[in-house]
Amino acid sequence: RMVCAALADLPAWRSLPQEQRQVVFAAALLHDVAKPECTRPGPDGRIASRGHSRRGSILARGILWRLDVPFGVREQVTALVRHHQVPYFLLDRTDARRLSIEVSQTARCDHLALLAQADVRGRVCQDRQRLLDNVALFAEYCREHGCLTTAHAFPSDHARFLYFLHDGRHHDAPAHEDFRAEVVVLSGLPGSGKDHYIRTHLADWPTIGLDALQQELDVDPGDDQGVLVNEARERARDYLRRGQSFVWNATNVSRQLRGQSLRLFAGYGARIRIVYVEVPAPVLSAQNRRRPAPVPEKVIERLIDRWEVPDRTEAHQVDWVVRGGGC
Repeated sequence: RMVCAALADLPAWRSLPQEQRQVVFAAALLHDVAKPECTRPGPDGRIASRGHSRRGSILARGILWRLDVPFGVREQVTALVRHHQVPYFLLDRTDARRLSIEVSQTARCDHLALLAQADVRGRVCQDRQRLLDNVALFAEYCREHGCLTTAHAFPSDHARFLYFLHDGRHHDAPAHEDFRAEVVVLSGLPGSGKDHYIRTHLADWPTIGLDALQQELDVDPGDDQGVLVNEARERARDYLRRGQSFVWNATNVSRQLRGQSLRLFAGYGARIRIVYVEVPAPVLSAQNRRRPAPVPEKVIERLIDRWEVPDRTEAHQVDWVVRGGGC
């Protein structure tokens, strides 16, 4: 409440267009949503919050999805929640340039500065002025480097992909394109329509699907999935060695799990396109129930609990296919 009240007092927030005010206000409302579960006593007995920004963005996404908030608005809010602490420490980091570029791909840094300023003014602390100075320096730094109100622009999609794939690469370095194949990676919760998208748009592409492999290899969902994943990756390697484009079909809702596969494909010189598919919560439940083998609700809830929508830092191209909400 204190942070929201502080935000409402800021002339810079009041001067924003209505939708932008709504986005920043929702982020202020939700920015600490994960603190109750991420706050633990430290070795000295003091209470400290650890890792709550990333966790908060996941929880905020689930809340706003169930409220049927439009996709584009929701993802702006979750990006602000995810990065809301960056303005406090950016200039203390040796990779400040890289981090500001990364943040700008999903969040508006001027909105992030507003949120951080309200977060400082809406708390009781002894280092308020130092934090406010850091926020102001963050905004000035992003302005100087051209990523305060827009995402940093790379020379090409491949240059952007390589920049986030490898440390030490210059942000404006060109990238030679010599792709051996293209891999289309489907991403989305069970019942969102990934198989329908493949049948409609990629019917003539060979597909590696974990659900299909599960049946082919007779692997029970409760068994160790290592055999299944290893077989899927070996089939992917076979396609990649031959320069054959293909579809990789799995839920891929966790950034960490996606990254394991994406790095494999990139290692073989593939162009990577992620197709993320989403439907509203009631539609997802209905479509899942109509599947020949519905995914148990508790499994879907576990996936929602680590749900991270793909973004432009992960692939050469990301297509968001969303029903019931605008991108």
